[in-house]
Parts: sequence; C-alpha cells; structure tokens
Amino acid sequence: MQNKPVNRTELTPVNFLQRSAYVFPDKVAIVHGDRRYTYREFEERVNRLASQLRKAGLQKHQKVAFLCPNIPAMLEAHFAVPAAGGVLVTINTRLNSEEIGYILEHADARFLFVDSELQVLTNPLDTSDLHVIRVDDTGRPDDPYESFLANGSPAPVESWLEDEEEPISINYTSGTTGRPKGVLFTHRGTYLNALGEVIETGMNFNSVYLWTLPMFHCNGWCFTWAVTAIAGTHVCLRKTDPDMIWELIKKEGVTHFNGAPTVQIMLVNHPQAEALDHPVTVTIAGAPPSPTLLEKIKALNFQPIHVYGLTETYGPHTVCEWHAEWDGLPSEEQARLRARQGQAYLTFDLVRIVDEKMHDVPLDGKTIGEVVMRGNNVMKEYFKDPESTVTAFQGGWFHSGDLAVWHPDGYIELRDRLKDIIISGGENISTIEVEQAVVKHPAVLECAVIAIPDEKWGERPKAFVTLRKGAHSTEKEIISFCQEQIARFKCPAAVEFGELPKTSTGKVQKYVLREKEWSIRNKRIN
Repeated sequence: MQNKPVNRTELTPVNFLQRSAYVFPDKVAIVHGDRRYTYREFEERVNRLASQLRKAGLQKHQKVAFLCPNIPAMLEAHFAVPAAGGVLVTINTRLNSEEIGYILEHADARFLFVDSELQVLTNPLDTSDLHVIRVDDTGRPDDPYESFLANGSPAPVESWLEDEEEPISINYTSGTTGRPKGVLFTHRGTYLNALGEVIETGMNFNSVYLWTLPMFHCNGWCFTWAVTAIAGTHVCLRKTDPDMIWELIKKEGVTHFNGAPTVQIMLVNHPQAEALDHPVTVTIAGAPPSPTLLEKIKALNFQPIHVYGLTETYGPHTVCEWHAEWDGLPSEEQARLRARQGQAYLTFDLVRIVDEKMHDVPLDGKTIGEVVMRGNNVMKEYFKDPESTVTAFQGGWFHSGDLAVWHPDGYIELRDRLKDIIISGGENISTIEVEQAVVKHPAVLECAVIAIPDEKWGERPKAFVTLRKGAHSTEKEIISFCQEQIARFKCPAAVEFGELPKTSTGKVQKYVLREKEWSIRNKRIN
C-alpha cells in the first residue's frame, strides 16, 4: 500500500458511512419504533460489529449470513461485514429451513445472525460449524446482538480491501426453476449502483427513506448504502404492513420508498389512502406496473419512478426518465409512457434488444427481442457456477431472459419473460399486455396471466384475478371487457378468481400457477 497512487481510492460503499458520520454526526440516521440512532451512533455500532467479527476469527472474504427483517442490525451488517473484510450473505426471510440450509452450505457461511422470530427456521439445521448470534431487535443490553456489539471497539478496524473488484456480498436468486444461484456483487459495483440510485430517485440530505423493500433483496437495491451516502434517514420496518406504512409516511415525513406493484396496490386501496400534503417518490420495480395503477399512484401525490432490473444487475438497471413535454398529454397517455422500462441509469451502459444472433432489433416498438445489459452494475459472476456465468455472458453481454420491444425514442418496454410468452396458433401473446387489459376493469385489484394448454391452438391465455374488496365480476364479464381492449385472440380463454401466489418481494409466482394448470393437463393425458 506504500505505492498507492495519490489520485486513486478503491471504491467501496463502506466509506459512505464514514463520511456522513464525520460531516453530520448528530443527524438522525436510523428510526426504528421508539429508537433513534444518530450517524455518530450508527458508525460506532458498525465499528463494534466489525471489530467483534474480527475478534471472533473472521478471515478475509469469509461469509457472514444474516437472516433478519428490515431492522437496524440488518442495516449495520451492510457496512460492518465488508468493513471487517467479510462477504455479506442476506437470506430471504420467507424461505423454508431446507432452502436456508442450502444457502448457508453453498455460501460456506462462517457466521449466522438470526432474528429471534425467524430462529424457528434455523432450529432444524446443523449449525455446529457456524458462529450463531441471535438478534432480539430490542436495543436492550440483554439482547444477544447488543451484547455482541458491547464487547467490540468503537474505533474503525483497519481496512483489508486491496481491490474494488473484491466481493462485498452474495445475493441468491429466487430459484424458481431449480436451486438458487449466488450472485456475486463487488465493492465497485455497489458503490456505483448506490450513486445511481441517489441520482435517479433525486435523494438528498433531507430524504427520509422507508424500508418497505426487503434489505435481503439485492441488498435493498443498494439503498442500504445510497441513503447513507447522502446522510438521509432510514426508517426501518419489520414487515410490510399497509397500516404501519401509511402511519410512518405521515408521522416521519417519509419522502421515498420502493417496492413491487403489489405493495403499491395494497397502499392505493387501503382505507387510509389519501392525497398527501407532500410529494413522496415511489420507485416501482419487480413487475411492470399497469397504466391504471400509475394513474392511481399519482392521485395520492406519490411521484412514481419506474425502474427495471434483476438480481444479476444489483437490482434496477433502467429507468423511465420523464420528459417535460409529456406533461401536457392526457393522463392515460402519460401513464402508458411511464409504464415503459426506459433506458439505463447514468452510471451504466445503455441496454440493447437483440435477436438470437445478437443483432439489434428495429426500433419500431413492435419487434420482440431479448434485453441484454452490460456495465458497472452487472454481477461479477455466479458463485461456484462458472458454466452458468459463461452462458449468461455470451456475446459479451448479460442475457436477462426478458423479452421486450425497442421504441423509436430508444426506450424499451417489456413484453414478457422468455418462459412466459404465450404461443397460440403460431402467434406470440404478451402476458403483460393481457394483464394490463384485465386490470383496467374497475372490479379488478390485480391479475396474472399464464399459458394453458389448448388442443386446437397449442396454448391460450388464462387470467388469475384478485377482485377489489366488496367488488363482484364474472369470467364472462372479464373476457368481454378484454375483447373491447385488445385483439380477441389475445383475450383470456378462462378466468379464475382468488389470491395470487407471491414471493417475499411481491412478485407473482407464475410458475406456481403454471405447474397447477399443466399438471392437470398431464393427468388427463395419463
């Protein structure tokens, strides 16, 4: 390190906390119920955790797993673990014991911090090779996590970081088609992604960020580091409770929160929903929001920002940047434009839509191709899976597996996942287009569309619909309504009413619906 150049510092988001605590030591950094931590206290707690990990034997690049909801300990881990030289593994809190055990083993975890409410998930596991610390989330001295911190040093540990391309975290994919893959993030990638989030969502010193998005999901889309970078205030939330969300938005003066359309649907249809006296920036991703939902969001003084990405791109990669000339358009047309996925963040390379030979498709808003990405926030690799890494990076670009069209203005718009597209009588049908037609119906709360087998056409769309509370509709009525919106061959052949299966981040689990429908077909054949 003696030859370290004067004009270079290795990029790491760990430095964001150091700077904010130095400049704004007395500013409130974390709000959690009755607890308040200033940036001075936030940094001290992180330093104590980092030093304790070192004392407990953590070696460079060893893995530290956290199975916790959106609480201060989870936020502190995002700084303390990399500061100590470790690699953070945040685990989905809705997985079962077997899935959690697989991740702990695959990641070679050496430490496990587990929230006391989630300990039931780890009790069946053999954790004899792990250093396990329970987190009661009380803030009191008798909390095992607080006891662990109390024995640490408030002074920062010496950095072991030598190269910004070193790993900072491993995030596991949902694993809907097999075992989840470990996506390796780097110090450089998370640093640049965090700055991208600051720029694209317009956060600043006065920002108050509510943690509706799970911190275990792509490290909270890197907002764990982004909010800290601008010395904003983190408002923690143990669970996605719409009552509590509305209460905190008003009580704490929340200015920003993120989430999938499902979260927004819960909020706009909640009894407490009302137009706010201050604007709240709402970043939406996880599934394309319908124009109908976007119109309702704006009526509440929520300012929607539509972004799109994957775990392999650290979360959001594109944003639908708004154009001032669109302000004069009718609200429905504005919502249609805002529902597009847009183009890459300032800090990443522009995305392309390509055919099977990696040639760009025409910018005609009609020709479907695959979304491919590259740039500072594409994952380094799949952990312990070089074959999948090579496949994902074919042609020098990351292959998303998402199908989209490319509009004349350069913006992209998703049409489907490769596995979700419906091929009916040789025609491609976008499930997203059908879903957006269905949710325009006033009785519909949300909808998911999949392909079901059809003897004549091969496949036909089926809509799974959740109705609004107190609303009523029929299969015939929904289908007739769609026939007024889109071509008849695209309309659902069947409609089923009920709750939709979802992931912990609010994404609809279409594979659950598909497995059910196609297993019925297979039983009939056999």
